[in-house]
Amino acid sequence: MDTDSMKFEDAMLQLEKIVQQLETGDVQLEDSIDLYKKGMELSTFCQQKLQHAEKQLISIVDKEGQETTLASSKGEDTSE
Repeated sequence: MDTDSMKFEDAMLQLEKIVQQLETGDVQLEDSIDLYKKGMELSTFCQQKLQHAEKQLISIVDKEGQETTLASSKGEDTSE
């Protein structure tokens, strides 16, 4: 699957469609396996995009140009 140029939102929409298809139970076994694999790839892609975004936001610069480091799991200011 080509995810190089894919946007996060597009991947999430595709993943939601796959989940809906699998939940209906109207998909043949072979197709279910293919959909599951594609869904896992999309899930991994989305997780990587979110981790990248989190890394970008961990360290921000305030109005005075001072770098403020945020705790990655809570978003709290740790610059004290």
